[in-house]
Amino acid sequence: MLERIGNCRIVEEVASGGMAVVYRAVQDPLGRTVAIKALKSSAATEENVATRFEREAKSLAMLQHENIIHVYDFHRERGALFIVMEYVQGIDLYDLLDKCGRLPYDVAAIVAMQVARALDYVHYRSIVHRDIKPANVMLSRQGGVKVMDFGIARDTNFGDLTEAGTGIGTPAYMSPEQVLGDKLDARSDIFSLGVVLYQMVTGRKPFIEDEKRSAMHKIRLEKHEGVRKLNPEIPRELERIIDKCLEKQPRDRWRSAQHIVMALERFLAKHVEMNHHARLVLFLRAQNVITQLEAEEYLNPAGLGGISLAGPTNMQARHAVRAGAVAHAVTFGVLAMMLGLIHVAPLGATPETQTVFRKEGVGFVRVHAYPWARISIDGKEVGVTPIAKPLELREGKHTIRFVHDWYAPKELSVEVPGGTSTAARSLVFDFCKEGTLLSGKGIPAGSCDARAEGGAAAGGGAAAGSGAATGSGAATGGGAAAGSGAAAGGAQ
Repeated sequence: MLERIGNCRIVEEVASGGMAVVYRAVQDPLGRTVAIKALKSSAATEENVATRFEREAKSLAMLQHENIIHVYDFHRERGALFIVMEYVQGIDLYDLLDKCGRLPYDVAAIVAMQVARALDYVHYRSIVHRDIKPANVMLSRQGGVKVMDFGIARDTNFGDLTEAGTGIGTPAYMSPEQVLGDKLDARSDIFSLGVVLYQMVTGRKPFIEDEKRSAMHKIRLEKHEGVRKLNPEIPRELERIIDKCLEKQPRDRWRSAQHIVMALERFLAKHVEMNHHARLVLFLRAQNVITQLEAEEYLNPAGLGGISLAGPTNMQARHAVRAGAVAHAVTFGVLAMMLGLIHVAPLGATPETQTVFRKEGVGFVRVHAYPWARISIDGKEVGVTPIAKPLELREGKHTIRFVHDWYAPKELSVEVPGGTSTAARSLVFDFCKEGTLLSGKGIPAGSCDARAEGGAAAGGGAAAGSGAATGSGAATGGGAAAGSGAAAGGAQ
């Protein structure tokens, strides 16, 4: 094993792949731990491989983002090539999935959002990664997410080494256009991210080779199985985000990685109430990737200042103590109230009837759609079905618009009478029975099967087009993964 590279002292080999080896080293002048990615001599003799390796160093050196591995230096020594880069202690997503099968959907969404942020950053700089896969996503022990291995990235500043008609990447994570060897843009990375997110929440890839068809054939021509069929716990909102990533035509996917970031931020705001780094740390602790002591240090600010770790030492303990205190307080309060009522209430007293107050000039409507729809009322978007609570509206006539990605939009007019929420009028529209499919669209597999969800509970309500509602017509018609533990850059 090498002893020194430039001003770095080699400590140990941490990973090895087909074309590169990764070492842990110490940069002597600064005393900081770094990773050194060395191109193997057998690969360095191939001109394209050596050129790609050097371009990877140059591309990464220009990128400074919290979700991308940082490059510090590049060396040519004794006919060999070396990249000195940030050393990340943690586990790559490939090994994490191998360890736990699948991730909780909130953890998967956090990881995907961090990867999407990295992609948005590089796409803005005209770089397409072309090899987004679990082995190239690193989770640090502190709860950070890093994208690595830009060995086959296409940077327009340098030109493309790939010949036309040549597919490059990892087959199971390629986009349809990548399989065909077409010219790629940022939307190819979006498809690959969709494959990774699908795998994180289900524990399997969406396109798996079988005896009859290859994975690449399925990527080009077959619809993936819905994630909720494999894992019913996944919210529909997250399923729609994944489905849009995995559209066959680039024009039908998310317009940019930033749009994925915004969609996942909206989703996580409803499902994760703590810091995202803290949520990942708690998950890594639960999987024994880090120790309890490490988790306490990362989660408790007192651990950073050398203050004694008395009391709860992590977020789970804090929530448990807080929940216990609240439960005791509520129990004590209920008992005290019951004792008070026993002493002050006269025998045979009749309980007071609860009064429901009605707002003058206000009515309510319940809106349902099958399989789902984005709802707008009088031109203002109010949410996506199923919507649990009745919607408050002023008395009178209103226009309600149902929008679904696969069908022509539908507008219905409804007269909303005054009344309370308990007497809300029900309005239902079934795209599966009454909707008009858009050109080039097919009914998504299984989307019209789950009729029991959401609006099915509204039994007895007026269906769209009957009662007071009248339709007004459709409007606008790379290589081996680095091992677990510490890794950086990935061994190609």
